[in-house]
Amino acid sequence: MEESDIEEASQALIEAANDRDPMVQEQVRKSMLTLGKRKPDRVLPIFQNYLLKHPKLPVAHRVAVLQTIELILLSRIDEIGCLRVKSIVSLASDEMTRSKEVVPDWQQAASNILVAVGNKHMGDIMEEMLSKFQPGVLPHFFVVQTLARLAHSNVYGMVPFLSAILTTMLPMLGMAKQDNMKWVFSFALSRFSESIVEYLANLDKAPDPTVSKATFSGEIYAAYDILFCNWLQSRESKVRLTVTEALGAMTLLMARDKLEEQLPKLIPALLNLYKKTPDHYIISKSLCQVLDAAASTDGRLLRALADSLLLTLHQQVSLPVDYNSPGTVKNHNEILRCFSILADTFPDRLVIFVLQRLENGGERNRVGSLAVLRHLVNTSSSIMDTKKGLIVTSLRLPLLDTSNKVKKKVVQVISAIAHHGYLELEGGDMLLRFMMLHCALPDACHGRSLSDQEEVTNEALRNICEKTLHLLATTVGRMEDVLWPALLRYLTPVQYADATVPLCSSLVLLGNRKRVTGDPGYIVDFTKQDSLPSPYSIMVRLWVNASYPFRSRGRGAPSLRLLAILAPSIQPSLEELWTTEVPLLLNLLEESTVDTLNRRTWEQSLLKLLSKTLVAVMDAGWCCRLVSEMSLYLPTYNGSLDEKSFLYKCMGVTLQRCCDSGVVKEQLRIILATACHSEAIEREGVAKGIGLCASNHLDDTLAKLDDFARSDAFRKASGILGLLKDKNDGDVEKMKSTLILSYGYIALHAPEDKVLGRIDSQILRNISKHFSTKVLGMKVETKDLTLKISLLQSVGLIAQAIGACVRRQNYLFARKQELVGGLMDIIKAEPADVLVTSVRHLAMTACASLVNLDPALTETETCGVLQTCLNSVLGLPPLEVVDRGEEDESLDLQQRQGLYAETFSALEDLLGRLLSRNLTPDGLQSIFKHLEVWMGSELDHGRERAVRTATLVLDSYLHNLAVRKTTTFHNIGALLGRLVPRCTDRCSAVSWAAGEGLRILLRIQLRYEGFPPEHRDAAVDNLPTLYEGLRNPDPAALCQTCSHLAEAFSRRLTPQQVGPLILVLTEGLRDPQPSCCLVSGVFLNTLLMHRGGRLQDLVPEIMGALHLGLQAISEDQVKTAVAHSILTLASQHLQVVIDTLISYPLPYDSSTCDMWMALGGHSALAGHIVETFTERLVAMVPYTEKRDPALRMGATKVATVQPLAVTCALREIMMNGQIEAAVTEQFPRLFVALLVRMGSSVGVQLPKDICTGATRPEKRPSGKVLGAFDVCGMALEAMQILLVRAQLDEVLKTLDLQEGWAKMKEPQQFIDGIALLANAMATHAGPRLPAIIQHLYPTLTSIYECQRTTATAFLSELLNHRVATEMMMTDSLMKSMIARLADPCGAVRMLAIRGLGNIATGSPEKVIKYAMELLAALSSGMEESDDPSKRIALEAMSGLSKVLLHLNKNAVRMLLVYILMKIKPFLESEYDTVRCAAVLLLGNLSKFGSGEPVFRDQIHNVLMSLLLHLSDPSPDVVKACKLTLQECVPLLGSKLIATMFQNHLYEDRNLHYGEFINDLMKYIIQDFPGMLNFYHTTILQFFKSTWTQVRASAAMFTGFLLGNLPREFYPHMNIGNIINGLIQLLGDPDPTVRAKAAEAMGHFRHFHPASGSGSLKELDVSA
Repeated sequence: MEESDIEEASQALIEAANDRDPMVQEQVRKSMLTLGKRKPDRVLPIFQNYLLKHPKLPVAHRVAVLQTIELILLSRIDEIGCLRVKSIVSLASDEMTRSKEVVPDWQQAASNILVAVGNKHMGDIMEEMLSKFQPGVLPHFFVVQTLARLAHSNVYGMVPFLSAILTTMLPMLGMAKQDNMKWVFSFALSRFSESIVEYLANLDKAPDPTVSKATFSGEIYAAYDILFCNWLQSRESKVRLTVTEALGAMTLLMARDKLEEQLPKLIPALLNLYKKTPDHYIISKSLCQVLDAAASTDGRLLRALADSLLLTLHQQVSLPVDYNSPGTVKNHNEILRCFSILADTFPDRLVIFVLQRLENGGERNRVGSLAVLRHLVNTSSSIMDTKKGLIVTSLRLPLLDTSNKVKKKVVQVISAIAHHGYLELEGGDMLLRFMMLHCALPDACHGRSLSDQEEVTNEALRNICEKTLHLLATTVGRMEDVLWPALLRYLTPVQYADATVPLCSSLVLLGNRKRVTGDPGYIVDFTKQDSLPSPYSIMVRLWVNASYPFRSRGRGAPSLRLLAILAPSIQPSLEELWTTEVPLLLNLLEESTVDTLNRRTWEQSLLKLLSKTLVAVMDAGWCCRLVSEMSLYLPTYNGSLDEKSFLYKCMGVTLQRCCDSGVVKEQLRIILATACHSEAIEREGVAKGIGLCASNHLDDTLAKLDDFARSDAFRKASGILGLLKDKNDGDVEKMKSTLILSYGYIALHAPEDKVLGRIDSQILRNISKHFSTKVLGMKVETKDLTLKISLLQSVGLIAQAIGACVRRQNYLFARKQELVGGLMDIIKAEPADVLVTSVRHLAMTACASLVNLDPALTETETCGVLQTCLNSVLGLPPLEVVDRGEEDESLDLQQRQGLYAETFSALEDLLGRLLSRNLTPDGLQSIFKHLEVWMGSELDHGRERAVRTATLVLDSYLHNLAVRKTTTFHNIGALLGRLVPRCTDRCSAVSWAAGEGLRILLRIQLRYEGFPPEHRDAAVDNLPTLYEGLRNPDPAALCQTCSHLAEAFSRRLTPQQVGPLILVLTEGLRDPQPSCCLVSGVFLNTLLMHRGGRLQDLVPEIMGALHLGLQAISEDQVKTAVAHSILTLASQHLQVVIDTLISYPLPYDSSTCDMWMALGGHSALAGHIVETFTERLVAMVPYTEKRDPALRMGATKVATVQPLAVTCALREIMMNGQIEAAVTEQFPRLFVALLVRMGSSVGVQLPKDICTGATRPEKRPSGKVLGAFDVCGMALEAMQILLVRAQLDEVLKTLDLQEGWAKMKEPQQFIDGIALLANAMATHAGPRLPAIIQHLYPTLTSIYECQRTTATAFLSELLNHRVATEMMMTDSLMKSMIARLADPCGAVRMLAIRGLGNIATGSPEKVIKYAMELLAALSSGMEESDDPSKRIALEAMSGLSKVLLHLNKNAVRMLLVYILMKIKPFLESEYDTVRCAAVLLLGNLSKFGSGEPVFRDQIHNVLMSLLLHLSDPSPDVVKACKLTLQECVPLLGSKLIATMFQNHLYEDRNLHYGEFINDLMKYIIQDFPGMLNFYHTTILQFFKSTWTQVRASAAMFTGFLLGNLPREFYPHMNIGNIINGLIQLLGDPDPTVRAKAAEAMGHFRHFHPASGSGSLKELDVSA
């Protein structure tokens, strides 16, 4: 490459360096850099000259060139000669200073060059810089900045010059008037000072170890004086900050006397800057440097400035720290460093100041003071040790601060001082208490917005406290004796309740550690620890904590673990018991969650363990003290009533074990007197506790309740006015509620030998007295809900107690009817449309318990109970309907769900118990009589509840039935008749329950027939299977199932039972639900068929009436009954039925479709209909062509009505699955008729009198659902259903997967869709094809072009399959394809050529037979003139590729050259598929080219094209090029290239094109040197390619060619044309091409012709 070429290329790159696209800019600069790195001595002058010749170049462009020069220098500075370096330095200096105005980008780029050179050639740089840094003349801005940056980048090279520079600079400082010059001089002085300090700190590495601070202190002070006295007061904040930074660095170099002189002025000045500048980091950094320098002087100066220093620094340290802003974080750290320096100078004064600010300041001041305090404790521990007590004392006031920010800092300080022993001093317990109090913080925020980034939420503060406590307990060894057992004092106070988890966890850790180490302090002696709570109170607190184990972040498990740890301290005899039992409870907790834990089981486990604990202690006094402690702690649980309720139960268990009657009475008095009777949960807890106590102290308990009832708490004003005015009436009612409920639990827990005698005499009498009151001698019952609920619960408990006792002794409960009547009155009083209280379910539960007691209820009483309870419950609104009552507002969804479940469960239990008292058919009927009304309700929820209840009643009847002799279940018919219609209820729950009820009824029938309970009847056991059929959407299956069920029932019933059943079923025909009408009708018909005579006497309705009737039916199941009538009519009048239905308007409505489908249910009739329709389709005109004069387009095809109607009818009639036999028999004719119909329907419009937007019901058994009614869509659907009926589901599935139906509907893709259909038929229906083909051949000569195209497309695809040979169809198919080559339609000719090519796939053995015809036809297809889209040529090339695989060389030799010549133009075709086919054909021809020079020459001709198309935009073309290159390249004779292609051109892998071409060029240069000139000339032609990727690849190819080309070949290459081409590509509109062109230029290696010659074989082409 000659110098002119290199200059031209480099200049082109330089000119492109300012490209509008960033990617191109980047690549151009990389290429410039690459060229520069390879030959810096040759490229740098070009860059220099370009800049010199273009002084008016845009700044951005100039910057790009300068930046490239900088990068070249950074990497090749050692290879550049001194003269070149000097010229570059001169150029950069000139560029930097040419403009007196500051142009940052341009001048900075030039400055960067000087800094880059300065790292190696400091002498040259300083010579140039000092020439522009003359005394008395104000230098250029960037001259000073460059000197500063040189000092920073090359300390050891620059410091020796600084003395002279400073001497020259000092006079210039007074000349600087502009802010930017002041800034740059300050910046330089800052960097100079820093470099000098670094130099002095590393004198052992310095070139001149004699340099000292004194060398510069004079000049530094002089400069300092100007900066401080003049520039520090600048109005420009940037100047002030830079000056400040310089002053801080300069103080480290000032003489001590000068520094001491300036400190009193400098420090106040710096402190004053905080008020003027928002960016404080630079000020703090400078101040820290000043303080560091001042620390080496006499401390008097700093002490004199202490007040202002401390005040300002404290203000800074108190500023909020934004951790998203690095500047604030750095400033904070620098301020803390300042405090550390001051702590060494005057520690006492500093600590006193900080503590004063801590006591007297606000939130921000305290946060800052605490931050300083924490920092000093951690960094200056030796100084702070003497002030421990003072610091602890001073923390008292911050502990009272309400700010969470302050509290967080306090906790951090506590964590810091704990490691240094502060908490062991007096006042440490105060800090510990503070931390424990905040471990119990709630999540709520203290009313402050969270917009403040430093805001600390309660949750965050709590987490910090918990982590700190854990840290102190685990890692700070000296804290062990401080925390144990002192932390126990925080267990019992209420304010620390939410801190239970961290508190117990820490105590468990400490206790375990002491137990393992054998520390005697493990056993806590509570008698010697006055500050600790008693062991009883600790036990009570932990026990109640465990009752709700998942509260307060899971406190149950830690509380239980702590109990086990404290066992020997609480009571030595408990250690063994709790060590065994507590782990069992913990295991249960670990296996449970808050949702899965059974509350009742868990509570019983704790109470049982408490009982075991009391037994293990065996100390009556201990029990009495424990229960007394429990009573003392009752008020502490007023805020958590469920826990208080549990504590009442614990007291009841404990009182069981108390032997002191006085203690028992006193504790009962306390419980009743102090309880909050207005809270339901507390009332229940009190009642249960009293009941538990009564198990061992019955008389004392009853006496205490009487005493309480006579106490002052129950006194109230008498008379009506008193009732109205007394404010305590509500409280009295609540106390009565507690007493009433207590009597119930007393009856439940009292000894059985004592309770019956007290029921009437004491318990019920007192309950009645409390429930009602007398006013003016009249008994008035209360309306208080609480009292009512307590009464219901108590009655139920009393009934349970009596029921348990009467199992052992006879007892007649005389007040049973009275109580039942009262319960019914309470239920009746409840609102019918809302369920918001538990009154219903409690009343029914109590009633159920009473029913079992003697005496039995009368029939009237039972009927009243049934009617009242069923109406009250079954009529309730659904759970999803929100009631609008006032009381309901307090119930959420979960509460409502629980209330509904309890109510219905109580009803079912009551019905079961009533039935058990009268277990007879009449008793069963008495219950059903009340359910029948609800079973026919229009409300879904009403029917569901009634049927489900009926089924449960029947199941209860069956399981309790005891038949002693065979008898008749006389009312089974009526019962069956009510349940049968509900088997198909629209509500699935109703239908399931009804089916289950029918099965139970039949099993009851078997029992009455004398079969034992364990007997199994096959018909009855199979009923659930039949019920599944009732949910089958297929009408036939449903009717069959109903028929089978009816037959099963009819066989089990006597004539006396059938009559009532039929009567009830006739009522079912009027059911509002069609499905229930259907099942009633089917059952009725089946019963009449088998038991009531023949049904053929009924005359079917005429077609019109059936059509109208079907329009009114919405359920498909009901329509099945109509289908039989239609079949009967058709069997007698087939032609009339067909003509009538075919005349109905299109599109057919659902009723007409159902009628057609019904006709398919009879095989013989359906076959005759299909035959008739097939003949009509073949004979009818498919469409008419209409021309619109207003349009210039061709004619519009409009479908004729008759074939369209026949197609629709075929579709509907084939919907019936019973038509398969008729379809199979006539499948070939019907298939061809529909296939041709499909071809005749594509692109055909509906007649104007047919609604195109109408839709039809989609009932297709398989395949893709098509949308609105249209001509082609109807034909496709008919074909789909035909395939299903012919059992060709695989064909249908294949087309669905390949989207074949969608393609057949689109005119542009119809041929492809037909090919997919033929392919699927050949694959899955081969034996059926011969008959199909015979019926299809006549269509090839049809007058309709669309029909010829359809037939040809189908037949041509069959040649692609082996089935054509197996069925001996190949020869006839080949003749038909050859005949179609002369068809006037281009599409038909294209399909014929495709078929000829397909023979190579389907019948390869036939290729030789038809070789001449195939080659002639296919090769002539490549030059088809009437082929604008090249589809015929594409099929011809594709066919040739397939045919050539089965031909020998002799058969092809004559046409080889002809075909090769025809291929080449198609390699650059605009169509992807054509290019792909041409490339593949070239590869397939390769096997005939061995030893053929002509073929090898042709490969050379197209090699570059194939290589460039490896980056073709089409993936298929790329894949084809890979295959073809692997096939053809071995014929060229290069083993290296052939091996490379085999190893890299994988079909399924991405190719790293650049690396591949780069390596390939080395082998091409080595093996084909004679072709290089031709290759590069060919590549140049592709610079104008249509495809962007190919142009880019051509540029890349050229770059790799020149980059790998040996020197001796350059004279034989037209380098100028190459460079010109690449330069043109640099102007390409596509940025990718421009980038690749620039990259190609970066691959140039050689820059001048070789002086000598050498052998190519000796070159190292791998370099």
